[in-house]
Amino acid sequence: MLTSVEVQGVTRVFGSTLALRGVTVSFPAGAVTVLEGPNGAGKSTLLGIIGTLIQPTSGQVHYPPLKEAAEVRRELGWLGHDSHCYRELTGRENVTLAAGLHGCGASEVQASLERVGATGFCERPVSTLSRGQRQRVALARALVHAPSLLLLDEPSSGLDVASVERLIEVVMEERARGSVVVMVSHSRGIASRIGDRVVRLEAGRVKEG
Repeated sequence: MLTSVEVQGVTRVFGSTLALRGVTVSFPAGAVTVLEGPNGAGKSTLLGIIGTLIQPTSGQVHYPPLKEAAEVRRELGWLGHDSHCYRELTGRENVTLAAGLHGCGASEVQASLERVGATGFCERPVSTLSRGQRQRVALARALVHAPSLLLLDEPSSGLDVASVERLIEVVMEERARGSVVVMVSHSRGIASRIGDRVVRLEAGRVKEG
């Protein structure tokens, strides 16, 4: 179980583009941190670095008490702007695949699908689902192994009102469970309801104040 994520002096360069410029910020457990800022500010890049998908050009990220990237990935749940589900598989099969990678079984899969309200359509191929339904499946997949680090990139995109309420409920449960929750969101309504703190990025830097 993570106690925090500590980003220290992280810079990321893509070709001639400096996406992050010496970012230092802490993300505590048991809190929802909202990353906000204009397009191109570096929010998704920072999220990718925290999630070990992108290596920083310089600087470090620490995940106390964990030491190895493989340990971090076992504690990681990710919901991207796109669901990234396998479209030819059913919703349940997508969640089952993720569950197997973490040593979880059918009971955890069912519980996760029920938790996000996806049981009514989880037997259909993902290719037949609406965007909001795909996002629910992706959220179930992210939560199936009870991660202690939950990364959310525009999680409310494509969701109807009922689905947004379910998302908020789930995120609040994860916060209460003691997870580190980091969310990129342009929705001020959601951010104000569930965000404990806001970290604003502008031009790859943390904006103070």
